[in-house]
Amino acid sequence: MSNWTADKNARADARLKKALPDVFPRAVLVHAYKKPLLPPTPRLAIDSYWRAHPLRADKLARALAARSGTPAGWEWRLDPAGDFRLPPAPYREKRFTPGRGHCCICGQPTFRVGWHTDLWGKAEPNKNAAWHASCVVAWKLWTQPREHLKALRKLQGPKCPVTRKRLLKNGEVDHRKPLYRVWRENRDTDWPALLSFWGAPNLQVINRDGHLTKCQDEARERAQWRSAAGADAVERLLEILPGS
Repeated sequence: MSNWTADKNARADARLKKALPDVFPRAVLVHAYKKPLLPPTPRLAIDSYWRAHPLRADKLARALAARSGTPAGWEWRLDPAGDFRLPPAPYREKRFTPGRGHCCICGQPTFRVGWHTDLWGKAEPNKNAAWHASCVVAWKLWTQPREHLKALRKLQGPKCPVTRKRLLKNGEVDHRKPLYRVWRENRDTDWPALLSFWGAPNLQVINRDGHLTKCQDEARERAQWRSAAGADAVERLLEILPGS
């Protein structure tokens, strides 16, 4: 360790210990003190912990969403751009927002330093926080899964699930069930269960050649659906036209 690193960590250690609350998650502290550069604040320590465990954050975020449940009257609808790749998030919509002190992703109360449970027994949420630290990382996994290739490879193992061959270094992240099919076939599913299609249960790492073949098959399927939808629309139009 260089003198610069040692000096920086010593100052970060003093700052962290001064800011630590009486109760703090032990796993977070263990992780923080293993890093080459120690996070100088409790909040940075927690952020670092969840960034290092994105699959754990994904599982927790989906469990918290299940605790909140689907808001009454909510339906999954695509944005004006028709983007089905963005996970449904009812608590980010203005009319379903649970208010200050609640996470806009899972809907559960937020507590000190972005933690998801009340370790301090205050029974009051932190009204300055609109996200759990874990839900921030989970949202990034859902929307940018390619950034978590290493963690997904470790979870999956050494075999490509599409080619059934050894997983190569050029492996790419893919959704087992394509998201356009989720929109077509599962959009009436209860919201917390929907999130699994963006999370680890529906993510895989596959070899590049297998990914290319899978994408080509999916493109043909979507083209067939669009063709069938166009034919149905023409038939309906002919039925209502006079003299048809």
